[in-house]
Amino acid sequence: MAQLRIALAQVNPTVGDLDGNADLIVEWAARAAGAGAHLVAFPEMMLTGYPVEDLALRASFVEASRRALERVAARLAAEGLGDLPVVTGHLDRPPVGLVRAGQPSGLPLNAAAWLHGGEVLVRSAKHHLPNYGVFDEYRIFVRGDRLPVVRVHGVDVATAICEDLWQDGGPVGVAGAAGAGLLLVLNASPYERNKDDVRLDLCAVRAREAGCALAYVNMVGGQDELVFDGDSVIVAADGSPLARAPQFVEHLLVADLALPAADPAAGPGRAPADAGDGTTITVDRLTLTPDPLPAYPVEPQTVADPLDDLAEIYAALVLGTRDYVRKNGFRSVILGLSGGIDSALVATIASDALGPENVHAVLLPSRYSSEGSVTDAEDLVKRQGISSRIVPIAGMVEAFEAELDLHGLAAENLQARIRANVWMGLSNEHGHLVLTGGNKSELATGYSTLYGDSAGGFGPIKDVFKTTVWDLARWRNTQAGVDLPFLHPFAQEPIPQAIIDKEPSAELRPGQRDSDSLPDYAVLDPLLADYVERDMGRDALVAAGHDPALADRVIRLVDLAEYKRRQYPPGPKITPKNFGRDRRLPITTRWRELC
Repeated sequence: MAQLRIALAQVNPTVGDLDGNADLIVEWAARAAGAGAHLVAFPEMMLTGYPVEDLALRASFVEASRRALERVAARLAAEGLGDLPVVTGHLDRPPVGLVRAGQPSGLPLNAAAWLHGGEVLVRSAKHHLPNYGVFDEYRIFVRGDRLPVVRVHGVDVATAICEDLWQDGGPVGVAGAAGAGLLLVLNASPYERNKDDVRLDLCAVRAREAGCALAYVNMVGGQDELVFDGDSVIVAADGSPLARAPQFVEHLLVADLALPAADPAAGPGRAPADAGDGTTITVDRLTLTPDPLPAYPVEPQTVADPLDDLAEIYAALVLGTRDYVRKNGFRSVILGLSGGIDSALVATIASDALGPENVHAVLLPSRYSSEGSVTDAEDLVKRQGISSRIVPIAGMVEAFEAELDLHGLAAENLQARIRANVWMGLSNEHGHLVLTGGNKSELATGYSTLYGDSAGGFGPIKDVFKTTVWDLARWRNTQAGVDLPFLHPFAQEPIPQAIIDKEPSAELRPGQRDSDSLPDYAVLDPLLADYVERDMGRDALVAAGHDPALADRVIRLVDLAEYKRRQYPPGPKITPKNFGRDRRLPITTRWRELC
């Protein structure tokens, strides 16, 4: 056996910030060297951020990535880190000789590179290109067909990228056949509820399949609607966990591994191998340091406990909100604070993400606002220490009514749109980003006012069903005084209990309640999950136990609201299918489930 100390740099890059991401590579490589690591790995597409989407189709961006890779290799050597092998994801293009028939030479690669001694030693690319859910990689990338196997201190280390782990055949099986002692997988795997357990099980299965230990380094941070949760892990050849990083924070996971020594007869060179999926992969062997290290003291391994369900959802919402605000150049946010549960949770997420001093609330009472709504909102402001102002809108509504003869729903929606004008005006005046308060139940059923409560730049609870909104609010109140990296240290419960307890209402007409227009959320949300996230048709919904009349009603509401959702701002994805990148349906269609 041979010993190897590996470091997994679970870091937060920014899409398009090649220089800033290069700085992160150098900074965290230095940390790895300081920890005595013999190898440090960074996430998938680390140098460019992920996903780059159609930026990958711009030759200028691809070439910029290639130049940045060469620069960071030279910079590592110049800063005394040239002896440390660094593996990082980047954007590349295939050399002319590797282009397959029918593919233009300019098509990009989702690539990985080994940097050492100031040079780019070996390059490879993702073999399996995902084309489902939020992923469009088959559309913009060329499939890779090389498996690097690099000998480091007498251990053969093979490299694969993200989806290569999720699909049968390809690099995993080839790594096992090539006799690798460690399979290193670079990932940008976005968070969704309960995915951490699935990933860990997958790593265990693939480690057993490859017959070697597996190191899985994942990105952390928010990018538009996606949130990357880290949760990097190392498992033994039998699938048992050896080390695990915490979720939703940058972290250097360092682990000492006892690995099989490489076969001295398997020297440098290239050889084709059957990938098991109808393709051939070229095994590209390279030796950096052929001999195993002398035995050295082993450091204790880090095995972080995963967060519980509500904690990880909340952490994802906080991280997604923080990175969207910061990475897009905003310093502060503004939102309408109604005294209801949705805006209360959004304000709390914003305070945790940005600090209460950067959160600005506007209370917009109308003729139909209850006294409790205003006092509850004021109570929340005091508890959290956020900035606030009251802007009564009754006079504005009356001014519009004097010029427009509006009735019923049109009159109700006028109030919502005037409120949106107020916070959008203050946004323009002071440079705040407007946060919207709509939840997934409302978006699904169209229970929101277009250009009213749907107006804004980011929707922190866009992918959160109403019942989960209450669950998160109750959970957050139990964490007052708890030391978690994604929570502000409030001295008391940040959300008044009166807000959690009150019956939800848009307060656009006298005595209005959500239950006037929608079924009870405890009944509605499971039906929406089946129809929206699981794509069940009407008959399947009824077979699953949902009331037929209610299924018919909800299907109609969801289908008719597609045009509204298309105009809603982005928000963090936390479910298997969000409204946005995941769920793409035509607005104009005559297909109806009710037939």
